[in-house]
Amino acid sequence: MSSTPSGGGSTGPVAVELRGITKRFPGVVANHDIDITVAPGTVHAIVGENGAGKSTLMKTLYGMHKPDEGQIHVKGQEVRFGSPSDAIRHGIGMVHQHFMLADNLTVLENVVLGAERRHGIGNKARERIRTLSAQYGLGVDPDRLMEDLGVGDRQRVEILKVLYRGAETIILDEPTAVLVPQEVDELFDNLRELKREGLTVIFISHKLDEVLSVADEITVIRRGTTVATADPRTTTARELATLMVGGELPVPELRESTVTDHVVLSLNGVTVSSPDGRDVVDDVSVDIHKGEIVGIAGVEGNGQSELIEAIMGMRRTSAGRISLEGEDITSWSTLRIREAGVGYIPEDRHRHGVLLESPLWENRVLGHQTRTPSVRGPWIDRTGARKDSERIVAEYDVRTPNIDVIADALSGGNQQKFIIGREMSGEPRFLVAAHPTRGVDVGAQNAIWEQLREARAEGLAVLLISADLDELIGMSDTLHVILRGRLVAEADPATVTPEQLGSAMTGAGLESDGQERTGADPGAGEEENEGGA
Repeated sequence: MSSTPSGGGSTGPVAVELRGITKRFPGVVANHDIDITVAPGTVHAIVGENGAGKSTLMKTLYGMHKPDEGQIHVKGQEVRFGSPSDAIRHGIGMVHQHFMLADNLTVLENVVLGAERRHGIGNKARERIRTLSAQYGLGVDPDRLMEDLGVGDRQRVEILKVLYRGAETIILDEPTAVLVPQEVDELFDNLRELKREGLTVIFISHKLDEVLSVADEITVIRRGTTVATADPRTTTARELATLMVGGELPVPELRESTVTDHVVLSLNGVTVSSPDGRDVVDDVSVDIHKGEIVGIAGVEGNGQSELIEAIMGMRRTSAGRISLEGEDITSWSTLRIREAGVGYIPEDRHRHGVLLESPLWENRVLGHQTRTPSVRGPWIDRTGARKDSERIVAEYDVRTPNIDVIADALSGGNQQKFIIGREMSGEPRFLVAAHPTRGVDVGAQNAIWEQLREARAEGLAVLLISADLDELIGMSDTLHVILRGRLVAEADPATVTPEQLGSAMTGAGLESDGQERTGADPGAGEEENEGGA
């Protein structure tokens, strides 16, 4: 391994330099004396565990926060940013982990929104978008409607947005979190093209193998400060994990089978229609047994969200039946489903997981208002809620100064750990786990996987939705592929590869080696293949 202490950056040309950056919030020092030097025309990765300060640092560089101490230098000149607009004027753009796109607008309209003065909103803007798309190999059509685009294309639109505004340094926050392997490869091809054109990329990720494959230099942040820079040509994922969290890289895996014959949740012909009458979930049937984790793989937008919402009573079905241990719950309310012992780790923690402006102890009872030790009749037991919140913080290593901090003050990964601690504390008999480790570091990943393994061994039935194919393969007893709202294939987690699974997710089907096609009939399978992704 080749690494240098913090602050050991390049002595050549500099695109961006952070010197002694410190950022404090009430009760928290998010960044302390951070030094990072980014060379132009490179991909510079920043890695660190949840709460290490990566996102705060990048928001400071992008003008969303003002540093309490330290300086930012762009191309050798000290700059002071009061807003993202200032950062954009200095050639710095940021693609956030959660896309900021309007589905009812075209690519062109999304790209020019807020930047109309550059090239107007008509043909001149359209030609500029086409030129940039061709120049950087993005393959984006300015006249496509955003709702018709897949996740990979949406991400390219986000990159195009910052290029359109003149960005020379692009910050990418967890850019591969929602991509299948083929889309990750395409993104990395795009990044290499950006490099060839002289642009600079700052790449934040928890996926160390990806960092090693695409980065020219890696900065490791731990507990709010830089601890090392590493050369990806001579560093391993194991060594990076040790620098980040002081431990080894975890592997998602199940041990001996705990699957029983007892069906906990049964979906029988479940169909969900959109407001315009399209079937977004189409005739889905699957049984999930006690002690079993059933994984569903699919490119986002293929019905997973609607299926989850139907199970949780948040969306009405148009056909089919949902049963919980033999009892029909198809028309039950979300409250009744939760009271029946169904846990829920939502795919969007900000929409359905936490109240961002409420303290952690109040979030402890969210979704559990009628069945926790923190509730007495119609009243919340403040003392009980606080005590149990402290237990969750300790057991799940939630990095927070205290339980009175509002949820929005925590990093995304720490919010996720708190949600999982809350849901597992409810002792559910069935758990919907949607992207349970999205945005969490390697140490937290391992803790979450271990919690799922232990709960499975005690009889918990789990529906696992994830964009991390290694997680799906390693943590599933049974694995299905969803495409256009239908379960089109079943894969054997013991033999399937991420590449094979990714192909099936885009409509190419599963290959041999123990994989089997389970479409409704041969003709249906052929139709899916012909349709592509």
